[in-house]
Amino acid sequence: MAHSSKIFCCFSFLFSTLSIIPLSHQLEQHPLDSLTPNEFIRVQAIVNQSHPTTTNDITFQYIGLNEPDKQALISWLQNHRTTPITAPPPRQAFVIARINHQTHELVVDLLYDNIVSDHIHHGFGYPLLTFEEQNGASQLVFNHAPFLAALNKRGLKVAEVICETFAIGWFGETKQNGRVVKVMCYYLDGTVNLYMRPIEAITVTVDLEAMKITHFRDRLVVPVPKAAGTDYRESEQKEPFGPELKGITVVQPDGPSFIIDGSRVRWANWDFHLSFDARVGPIVSLASIYDTEKQEFRRVMYRGFVSELFVPYMDLTEEWYYRTFFDAGEYGYGLCAVPLEPLRDCPANAVYMGAYVAAQNGMPIEMPNVFCIFERNAGDVMWRHTETMIPPDLITEVRPDMSLVVRMVSTVGNYDYINDWEFKQIGSIKVTVGLTGLLEVRGSKYTHKDQIDEEVYGTLLAENTLGAYHDHFITYHLDLDVDGESNSFVKSKLQTVKVTDQTSPRKSYWKVVSETAKTESDAKIKLGSDSAELLVVNPNKRTKMGNFVGYRLIPGSVASPLMTDDDYPQIRAAFTEYNVWVTPYNKSEKWAGGIYIDQSRGDDTLATWTSRNRRIENKDIVLWYTLGFHHVPYQEDFPLMPTISTGFELRPANFFEYNPVLKVKGPSNVRWPNCSVSSSGLK
Repeated sequence: MAHSSKIFCCFSFLFSTLSIIPLSHQLEQHPLDSLTPNEFIRVQAIVNQSHPTTTNDITFQYIGLNEPDKQALISWLQNHRTTPITAPPPRQAFVIARINHQTHELVVDLLYDNIVSDHIHHGFGYPLLTFEEQNGASQLVFNHAPFLAALNKRGLKVAEVICETFAIGWFGETKQNGRVVKVMCYYLDGTVNLYMRPIEAITVTVDLEAMKITHFRDRLVVPVPKAAGTDYRESEQKEPFGPELKGITVVQPDGPSFIIDGSRVRWANWDFHLSFDARVGPIVSLASIYDTEKQEFRRVMYRGFVSELFVPYMDLTEEWYYRTFFDAGEYGYGLCAVPLEPLRDCPANAVYMGAYVAAQNGMPIEMPNVFCIFERNAGDVMWRHTETMIPPDLITEVRPDMSLVVRMVSTVGNYDYINDWEFKQIGSIKVTVGLTGLLEVRGSKYTHKDQIDEEVYGTLLAENTLGAYHDHFITYHLDLDVDGESNSFVKSKLQTVKVTDQTSPRKSYWKVVSETAKTESDAKIKLGSDSAELLVVNPNKRTKMGNFVGYRLIPGSVASPLMTDDDYPQIRAAFTEYNVWVTPYNKSEKWAGGIYIDQSRGDDTLATWTSRNRRIENKDIVLWYTLGFHHVPYQEDFPLMPTISTGFELRPANFFEYNPVLKVKGPSNVRWPNCSVSSSGLK
């Protein structure tokens, strides 16, 4: 979702006195590092100088790293280990800019400070919205007489009104609408929870290019929900309070076990690169794990990130039907990253990292504390066994589960997404997203459920407050390189077999039937119907036992779209139709909804790419995974939602010769608390 004019995010300040480690702050720059402030400045200057006769200000909708050629990078990595002076691949920036009311795609060479390519986009859709233009559009209403009259009619104070912008989507129009947004407003007056106090039934349309209001409609007056009971700030809460817990302290007396070298992170048996992108947020690259048996690092994932988030609301009323958001492609999942709160968002042992994005004018903006990295010991067990069959001995071996977490929080309007990439010693990468924040609610005349005699598209949460039904679909781009680039996708079904002869008293058992996908159509999977193991294997490498080395995808909760395939939002989000897709690696195919999401028409998505049905067996392949929630609001979600989480795990499957943590020792410096346990309990 979009951003309010009064809560416009500005990260040009330093956040607290904590040590901030900026990404890419190292003597030797890695080819996959995020752009530096100096590089943003150079890109801006190069683009501006290339268009000296433009009649309008050039606006930079997106600036990010133009990912180097994969084979060139892998070759450089291999040579760099033995010959450190090897020149890295060319460093370039990818830019989307509005120049003279046209969308330009530019590639800027940062070695020679020139433009490699400058292409004008003539197709459907528009680029990422900037904070500045959203803020400007939201402010226009405060000088628009019909809007002010509408507020006066409702008895609302202008000073207590906050507005935000919404992308308008596409609903079958043959002619392009131009770069326009809708403006929706809220009322404070006694609370900071603006989303619980919508001002309904007012539609304002703004032309972003002309920056003027082109349409206004005040359809009817709907009661604004009450402010009482909506403020979520701790300082505003009144008795009675919930039970207070005693503090829990995370202490690492010997310091952290991980090392951060610029954008490279090393911990336990893991080594990976971490970068930041304005559109997708965190990017984990070159994730490799050390194999103690082979005495070498082995590649697991070349690149992984959130590719798109699709959030369609099910309310069909005039002011709501178009609320079908693409949070990465329309608003910027990385742009919406917020500074993490020490001891609240992250534990005491966390280390923080900052990043930079480009403002609308192309100049860099510092975003402090957007990442935290910490070791987690949640009291879980990595493995254990107690042997009682060898009397008189009682043999017990236990290893605690320790992991490394990389976290970012993206606040996209009302929703807060907590993004974790967790690296485990067993070789797993566990990816989790938690949803919290505020519901998008619609004002209503109803004060009790029994009054409702029509379709209201939601749940009555409080007086005059309807929580709208909606979905969240989050699509991940996972370029797995399991022990090398040439991989295959294998679906292993668990098949029930009936025993028809007298060979066993049993009547049935199940077996594994594996099938290797040869083309993209073979790999499209809707989860939930069959029991299956989903694996990415390297068909060119086997264990000593003859099994192909691999990694398996372990899904979390499963949700699929319930809208019809011909519904316009679903056409644009056809990439959510399947939970799993597999494509051959293509540098240009990284954003599942296409480059230009705003008002897109579904002609450049993951679904259209795979219609070519390319071969994927024993190729460099990309796994795409979509997880989802169908959100039916309940009263416990009011006025603020407790976090609900889901995710998936990438887990070794015959990647190692045996349990990779068999020889892992427990923590060497365990300090027991001053307590003892007797038969009667804790003392």
